[in-house]
Amino acid sequence: MAAVAEVIGGHGGNWENSQLAELAGAFAGIIEVTVAPDRADALRDALSAVEGLVTVAVPAGVTTTDAIDAAPARQFAFQVLGNDHPGIVHEVSSTLSRHGVSIERMTTATRDAAMAGGRLFEATIAASVPSSVDIDGLTSALEQLAAELQVDVALLE
Repeated sequence: MAAVAEVIGGHGGNWENSQLAELAGAFAGIIEVTVAPDRADALRDALSAVEGLVTVAVPAGVTTTDAIDAAPARQFAFQVLGNDHPGIVHEVSSTLSRHGVSIERMTTATRDAAMAGGRLFEATIAASVPSSVDIDGLTSALEQLAAELQVDVALLE
């Protein structure tokens, strides 16, 4: 997902709405992107070059015993809310990836801000965190990112 977000941002696109989920070890979903009309073809071509973007595959090296022997992952859910601007999804997904966290589901939307004007971006993310990942460190990294992006990040129960 970080690779897709990087391509979108690199072509001046803005990630608007999405429904994403991890299914049977593969990531699947639909993303709505806005981009200037004169950049749409270049974005489409760049996205088609992202390896594994559209694929049907069984992950190599994964066996039933690997799944049984592995320590169970913990669930981690949070919400991102702030003024909409390009790069939010890329930065959040990159931060999670650097910490070894896998996004299981993500829903995004943009909407008009009620009183302040402008557009708001909102994402709800459910992630799978390996037992080896320090949750406090991950939370701190997300809080730091929120300050940099000027968005709010709230952990969900």
